Amino acid sequence: MKEVNPVIINSDKTYLSGDGVFILNEGNFKSGNGSLSFFSYDSLKVYNHVFLNINQRPLGDIPYSMGFHANKAYILVNNSGKIEVTDRNYLKSVATINKIVSPRYISFISDSKGYVTSLYSDSIAIVDLLSNSVSGYINIKKTSESIVTVYTTSYVANWAGGNKVMVINAATDQVTDSISVGSEPESMVVDKNETLWVLCNGGWKRENYAELIGISTRTNKIERRLTFPSLSDSPTCLQIDGKGATLYYLLNGVRKMAIEEQSLPSLSIIPELDHTFYKLGINPANDEIFVTDVVDYVRKGKILRYSKGGALISEMETDIIPGTLCFKVKPDNTSE
Repeated sequence: MKEVNPVIINSDKTYLSGDGVFILNEGNFKSGNGSLSFFSYDSLKVYNHVFLNINQRPLGDIPYSMGFHANKAYILVNNSGKIEVTDRNYLKSVATINKIVSPRYISFISDSKGYVTSLYSDSIAIVDLLSNSVSGYINIKKTSESIVTVYTTSYVANWAGGNKVMVINAATDQVTDSISVGSEPESMVVDKNETLWVLCNGGWKRENYAELIGISTRTNKIERRLTFPSLSDSPTCLQIDGKGATLYYLLNGVRKMAIEEQSLPSLSIIPELDHTFYKLGINPANDEIFVTDVVDYVRKGKILRYSKGGALISEMETDIIPGTLCFKVKPDNTSE
C-alpha cells in the first residue's frame, strides 16, 4: 500500500529507538535552517525537526553527514564548523565539538579516535571520541571529502578539483601513499572482496569523462576502470548494498550494477521523471532504495522510498534540501 504523505511534525522521543533512516536536511546556505528528519519503520512515518524538538535549539547551517559509533550519533554540520554528539536512540545532546573547518564525513578508527574530512582545510581532523574534542590533525596537503577505513588503513578522496585518493596509516596517523584516479573522486564504498570503489564525476566543468574505479585495498592498485560514455555524464552518490555485492549511484535516475560487471549499466532502474534527485541510500538490512528529492532547493523536499526492484512504495515530505541518508537498522545497532 502506498502511504500518502504520512508526516509528523511534533513528536515524542520513543520512535528513535527503532529501525529507520535519518535524513539530513541541509537548508539554505548561511540561513541556519538545516534540520534532521527520521523515517521510522515502526510507524512508516517521517518525523521532521527531530534535533530541534528534542534539544530545543536549531541544528545549524548545512548539516551534511552523520555516523553512529557505540551508543552515540555524530552529526557533522558543515558551514557551522561543528559536530553535534548525541545519544544514539534518543538524540539528546551529549556534546558539541567546535572549531572544525567545514566538516564533511567522519570515519571511526577505534573506540577513542575518529577522522573528519574537510572541504576547505588541507588537513584531516583527529577527534578524541572520549573527550569529544579535536586532538590533532593530519596534513594531507589537499581538501578531503569521502573517507573509508579498511582495518588500519584510511582512504580519503580529494574531491574539489582533485584526482587523488590519499592513503593514511590509521595506527600512526601518517600519510603513506596516494593513488591517482579520475577527476574529482566524489564518493567511495568497499565491497565484500575489500575492493575500494571510487566514483569520479569528471569535474564540474565537464572537461573529463567520469569514471568508476575499483582499487585493491591489499595492493592499493587499480584493478577496474570503467569510463562513462559521455562528457555530460556526471554520476554522484555511490552506494552499496548490505551484502557488499551491488553498487548503486545517481545518473539521470538510480543505476545499479553487480560488482562483477565489466561494463556500466546503460539504463536507470528508477527514472528521475519530474523529480530532482540529490542523494541516495540503500537500506543494508532489506535493500530498499531511498532517494531524496530537493524539488526546487527552496521549498520543502521529499524522500522517496522504493523496493529493491525499483517500485515506488511511498513519497513523504521532509524539509529544505534533504541530503545525506544515515540508516539506523539492526545490523548496525550496538545499543538499544
